[in-house]
Amino acid sequence: MTTSLVILAAEGGSDESLQLLPDTAELIWGIVGFALLFALLWRVAFPSLNQMLDQRQQAIQGRLTEAEEIRTEAEELRRQYQEQLRDARSRADEIVEEAKSDAERIREQKVSDAEQEAQSIRERAREDAEAERGRLVQQLRSQVAALSVDLAGRIVHAELDEQQHRSLVDDYIDRLSSMN
Repeated sequence: MTTSLVILAAEGGSDESLQLLPDTAELIWGIVGFALLFALLWRVAFPSLNQMLDQRQQAIQGRLTEAEEIRTEAEELRRQYQEQLRDARSRADEIVEEAKSDAERIREQKVSDAEQEAQSIRERAREDAEAERGRLVQQLRSQVAALSVDLAGRIVHAELDEQQHRSLVDDYIDRLSSMN
């Protein structure tokens, strides 16, 4: 900027433009003062400023490193969480499958038990029916024998003893049974 003022002053040649330029002695003392101030700043302020900038850079780098470590740790935690979640889902699926298989096994056992119980009930009913049939047949034989003895006695008008009557009735029943 000073150079452009000097050029303007030289071209214009007016006294007013020369008043803008400082006196040569002032200019030299200004340059010396500036050089001393710059040297003082270079020796005192700039190292402090550089140190402060270095500290700032190190702090930023430390934060970046810390942020990277936190990000890495968070990524590892996320990976572990996903793995645990995957394991939990797998275990839950296994538990569900075990429960289904247990339920199926229990159902089959209950069906088998029910079939066995039904078979047992049928067998008991069959045995009871056979026993009842045998009892009824025996009762019927006794009644038929009594009726036959009474009827035979009326027809023959003769009295047969009990043993003869039974023998006669048993023969008659046996003949009837063999006909069927």
